[in-house]
Amino acid sequence: LVVGFFHPDRAPANDHAAAFAEYAHSDAWIAVHLGQFVGMTVLIAGLLALFLVLDARPGRSVWAGPFGAVAAVLALGLYGVLQAVDGVALKHAVDAWVAAPATEKAARFASAESIRWLEWSVRSYHSYLLGASFLLYGAVVARTALVPRPIGYVMGLSGLAYIAQGWVIGSEGFSPTNAVPTLAGIVLVLTWSVWLLAKAWRDAS
Repeated sequence: LVVGFFHPDRAPANDHAAAFAEYAHSDAWIAVHLGQFVGMTVLIAGLLALFLVLDARPGRSVWAGPFGAVAAVLALGLYGVLQAVDGVALKHAVDAWVAAPATEKAARFASAESIRWLEWSVRSYHSYLLGASFLLYGAVVARTALVPRPIGYVMGLSGLAYIAQGWVIGSEGFSPTNAVPTLAGIVLVLTWSVWLLAKAWRDAS
């Protein structure tokens, strides 16, 4: 989330000509996307640690926890592909477009757009998997006495927000329609993350 503040976003993301020109002038583009991947890795590591704790408790869901953990790992794998496409391939494509002579610009732009559409595809399915993971984890948390049940409900809602993001991105790209599910996902994930950390801190003290 913190790294995202350094991501260039002045131009509308679906206005490819304006967005690509902005990306081409970003010196931090590759580093920002590497930072985003590191952040996602930390989040998934936290989910896997939570799975290990919950899996050792009686009354756990037989299937939701393991499937949630698998979905989380798959989501991280797709996120790595996403950052390679968006953070490396797209950057080089837009740089080549900006630097190309007039006779090559149309072809270079088409190449960059193809990479952008691949980014939509990967991000869409990453959002589906991450959302499914949150939903499954929410089901486990809501059925255990280890943590407050409302945390599970908030996790489930964050899962629905990410699934909605996956649908919008797959069908419309980075359109304004995605603003509400994106904001909801961020707020809800922050809410249950801080809540879980506070619960763990209290239990340890």
